[in-house]
Amino acid sequence: MDKELAIVEQSNRGVIGRFGNRMVERGRQLKGQACVLDARVRSVLEQPDEGAATAEYAVVLVAATGFAAVLVALLKSGAIKTLLEALVKKALKVV
Repeated sequence: MDKELAIVEQSNRGVIGRFGNRMVERGRQLKGQACVLDARVRSVLEQPDEGAATAEYAVVLVAATGFAAVLVALLKSGAIKTLLEALVKKALKVV
């Protein structure tokens, strides 16, 4: 038996005794809730989710597609085309 509970039970007369009993009971409830919260936090931190969820996967695919479209547009431009042609010709001369 807790010291606090013993003191409150001995003085279980009047408003102060009832208030003390309620405070002790509320303290026990809070302690239990804190234990549950601690267990939840530990379980989340211990085993994080691996991979992307479906929505996250979709967002990644859309972003990758947009990036690919930008690259294709750049590669089709005249300046990049001539630069790549010059690079290939230079590489073929070495071989």
